[in-house]
Amino acid sequence: MIDELDARGFAVVKGMLTPEACDELILGYGDDAAYRSTVVMAHHGFGAGEYRYFAYPLPAVVTRLRRELYEGTCNLANAWHERMGVAARFPAAYGDYAGAGRGKPTPLILKYGPGDYNRLHQDRYGDEVYPFQLTVLLGGRFTGGEFVLTEQRPRMQSQAHVVALERGDAVVFAVNHRPVRGARGYFRASMRHGVSTLHAGERYTLGVICHDAP
Repeated sequence: MIDELDARGFAVVKGMLTPEACDELILGYGDDAAYRSTVVMAHHGFGAGEYRYFAYPLPAVVTRLRRELYEGTCNLANAWHERMGVAARFPAAYGDYAGAGRGKPTPLILKYGPGDYNRLHQDRYGDEVYPFQLTVLLGGRFTGGEFVLTEQRPRMQSQAHVVALERGDAVVFAVNHRPVRGARGYFRASMRHGVSTLHAGERYTLGVICHDAP
């Protein structure tokens, strides 16, 4: 997974969550006490559909995924920052990372229905940015609603990737930039992600972001 993530800026992890864990997260979407805020995307020009940010304490499965994502990628995160000339470095242990647990939690559940979509974007909330995040397809029967990634390199047109996921699968991907080797060393390629229009059905996903919002 790490080699693919380094080479392409994203990687698919099969079976990240069990069907039972997916069902539990979907059923919990209606529990207002578990969330700090709800965003209706159309109100902000983000697309159509809605999402809810979890409140602390996070569900145990979300905390586990956050820790595993961080600790499994922090060496690569430090290597990317070195290649891109970014000064920040990340400690090996998630518990020592100052970017999470001290602000507003950013893990979220996204819900889409027919006609809903999510415009290409980056999940940045302030100066603190951990380079990787993940999305898990929780389920729902639907058509359309593909997960889409784009990469923009300087003086080039964008390249798009459509990532096929099955229930419980995750895609780990770059939050904003990734280093790409060029003739004169490394340069930054800008990454964005979104969801294509749902044609029918209902789609739920879990998003896990390591850095909190201010």
